[in-house]
This record gives sequence, C-alpha cells and structure tokens, in this order.
Amino acid sequence: MKNGSLTSWNPLSYCYSTGNLDPKGSRKFVSFVGNHGTNVNFKGTHFVRLRSLRCNLEGIDFEERKSPSEVKKEIEQCYKLIRRLHRGVVYLGSSRLGPDHPHYKQSFELGKEIANLLDCTSWSGAGRGLMDAVTKGALQAGKPVGGFKIAKEAGEWVATNLHPYLQTENYLTCRFFSARKHGLADAAVRATSSDRTAVVALPGGIGTLDEVFEILTLIQLERIGSRFPVPFLLMNYDSFYSKLLDFLSNCEGWGTISNGEIAQLWKVCSNNSDALSYLAEFYGL
Repeated sequence: MKNGSLTSWNPLSYCYSTGNLDPKGSRKFVSFVGNHGTNVNFKGTHFVRLRSLRCNLEGIDFEERKSPSEVKKEIEQCYKLIRRLHRGVVYLGSSRLGPDHPHYKQSFELGKEIANLLDCTSWSGAGRGLMDAVTKGALQAGKPVGGFKIAKEAGEWVATNLHPYLQTENYLTCRFFSARKHGLADAAVRATSSDRTAVVALPGGIGTLDEVFEILTLIQLERIGSRFPVPFLLMNYDSFYSKLLDFLSNCEGWGTISNGEIAQLWKVCSNNSDALSYLAEFYGL
C-alpha cells in the first residue's frame, strides 16, 4: 500500500539468503545480480533489494522433492488456506501482460465486477500480469483475495516469495506445481448449492492452457470433487482463443471429442458483459 492506494507491480524485487547452510554446505542463494541494491536485515534473514528481477541461479538449491510426503504437506497447506478464506472464483491467466496491455485493464474490471456480483473470495496465482490485475480488482471491490504463488513465472525464476501488497497470511508460495494445481482446483469446488464459485480463464500461454485443460478435464470426468456444477468461463478477448476453438472444433470432426461436448463444459465470453450476464443467470442473481 502506498498513500492509501494499491501500488502497481514493480520490477523492484527482493532476493534473499537465509545465511543457513544446507547439507551440501551451500547457501540457498549464493550470488545476486543487480545495481544500486539496498541491504536490509529482518529477523535474522539478509535481504538485498535489487533493481533487477534476475538472480544468478548458478549454485542455487531449490530443494527438489525427495519424498511424496513433501508434496502432501504442501497440498494440505493449500487446503488449510482455502478453508480459512473460503472458496470462490479462480482466475487463470498470463503473467506476461502488464498494466499497459488492454487485457490487463479488462481483467482488472472483471475481477472487481465479479467480486461484487458473487460476493466471494477471488483466487489466482498471486503473480504478475493478469493475475495482478484481478487481484487488484477484487481488492478494490473490498472482497477477500487468496493466492497460490510459484517460484517460476513467465519462464523466469521469481526473485522473491514476498507479494508486493497482499498480506502474507492470504497466499501460499508453493514449491510444487502439483500442489498449486490442487489448490487452484479445490478453490472452485461447490460443496453446497449456495456456494458461488467459478473458473475464469483469461488470455494466457502454455502455463495457462495447462491449468485450463486440467481443470476442464476434471469437470468433464466429474472428478473435480464438486457436488454442484462449477461455471467455467473462457474470456475470448479480441478473439484471443478463436484459433484454439477452431482446433477443438476440428477435434470434433476427427472424433477425438464428442460433438457439442466442449460447448457444454464452458461458456465462451467475448467481453466482461457476457461473463457477468452468464454468472448472474447461472446463480439466479
């Protein structure tokens, strides 16, 4: 927060070294890249503020999983966060499209309007780009926001686990993509008919498509764990997904997808008005 208002996502970031040695005798972060850094000590942890978002990754130990219990523990943490903040609308989208992009502005308004319409928690990857846009929109609406961060976004390692304005207790930084996916899927589950949740797919790349089709498959196979239908909205801003829709139509022609099957699983929306009208009708608002 700055002067009572939300600050924009800033390329200034923090890299850190705990100063503790791992079993191999190396620090988690052994070197830093940046100019004009400011050093800060906080609860025994050494932080370096950089004007560069890049860290030298050579020698970094990212603590790859050594047993399934590590993943299980992180999934349990995701569920615990969801129970505290409650389920709601899950947003999937690009971390590459910044505040100057028209889809960022549309996503910001959508996040704000859906939060007001459904009066629910908004969930996302708590990262940059369109995830940042919907987070700010929901916060401006005065509604709760939760997130599942990951160490790598847009093909780059993120230099910090800290979020620039979300409270630390409202998001979880995941080590494992599988745990993060569990969290994003479970956050959209409807346990009762009064639950107002949804999955909203904003424009995005490979990571977004991975999440879109994983959740869509769970809905198709009735394995998402929801007792009641979950609305899935594909935001086709400026025909962004039109070629993907053409490909899926071709799949129907080849017989790899049943005719009309995809159309029953989601709602394709050209703009925010389409999305709000669909959700209002879906929930009888």
